[in-house]
Amino acid sequence: MDKMYFGGVEGGATHSNLVICNEFGKVVGKAQGPGTNHWVLGIDECAKRIIDMLHAAKEDAGIPLDQPIDSLGLTLSGCEQESSNADLAVCVREKDAACAGAIYVASDTAGSLFTGAPNGGMVLIAGTGSNGLLRTPDGQQYGCGGWGYLLGDEGGAYWIAHRAVKAIFDDEDGLLSSPHPTERVWEVISEHFKAETRADLLPYAYKHFDKSHFAGLTAKLSSLAAAGDALSRHVLALAGAALAGHAAALAERAPPASSLRVVCVGSVWNSWDALRPGFLKQLAARRVKIELELVRLKVSSAMGAAWLAAKHVNYRLPRDDSAFCEVFYTYRPDVNGKVNGTHNGKLDNGLEGCGCNDWSYWS
Repeated sequence: MDKMYFGGVEGGATHSNLVICNEFGKVVGKAQGPGTNHWVLGIDECAKRIIDMLHAAKEDAGIPLDQPIDSLGLTLSGCEQESSNADLAVCVREKDAACAGAIYVASDTAGSLFTGAPNGGMVLIAGTGSNGLLRTPDGQQYGCGGWGYLLGDEGGAYWIAHRAVKAIFDDEDGLLSSPHPTERVWEVISEHFKAETRADLLPYAYKHFDKSHFAGLTAKLSSLAAAGDALSRHVLALAGAALAGHAAALAERAPPASSLRVVCVGSVWNSWDALRPGFLKQLAARRVKIELELVRLKVSSAMGAAWLAAKHVNYRLPRDDSAFCEVFYTYRPDVNGKVNGTHNGKLDNGLEGCGCNDWSYWS
């Protein structure tokens, strides 16, 4: 068999990864780059960034730049619309006619799903934004969310950061009292934005708005939550409830089964301890009756994009599923309506310290 190469791109709003696999599924080249959401950048800049990463990965793999790889899969944030996906594929090829023999474009959820659950399941992305996708074993797909920071992104990093900043403004104004002391949250907000007063935040929200920078506040809120700050934990519990709302909506569309795998992708999931109370309470409130197996990816979802690229040209790329993901929580609803699960092998109900009955409360 002649050598074959398949490329895959995991493209988020903030950063992107590209891998090239050979015909045996082994990664032979890698590259990293900035965000690749064409709604934010424009299709031309998005295509340029993809080609830059592809060239870097080809050089890493020892593949001549004028040698097309067999197929390139682009699973990118914002690629929900077939017409704009087709425009992006055309633009990529215009920038480098030798990029690939075939180009497949889909949303970032597709790459994550086919990395962790190629035979069907759910993916919940919680990075800068949020998105959910269910794919049934027979190939039907249903989405929930993914509408961007103005119309959605509930539970994503920008949403969390915005909630925390809004809590400070509303509490100071007397518009809506914070359920917990605000001092420590204000300290990290002040440090992140180099702000001494609330008015100093206005340029970051309007004239100099940068969604990725704004969302970067969430990493600091996560550290604050891990240290026990009540307001940070409350905001993250609300985010957990919002993400569980996506899961509940999609679970209703799932075919009858004993369990459903949920691939959890994005930096927000690193705060699972703080997300968990709201997540489980919302599942109980929505009466989700199917067992949910929450897994983390051990590899970039660019691997799923490469798998889709191969599938697009009718080649089944070998894979080792056990090396791709690991279970970190199993939700098990019981007949009495209680929420049970296993976390690190221990039974728990995960509801301690959660004051949120509805993720939209205190918004």
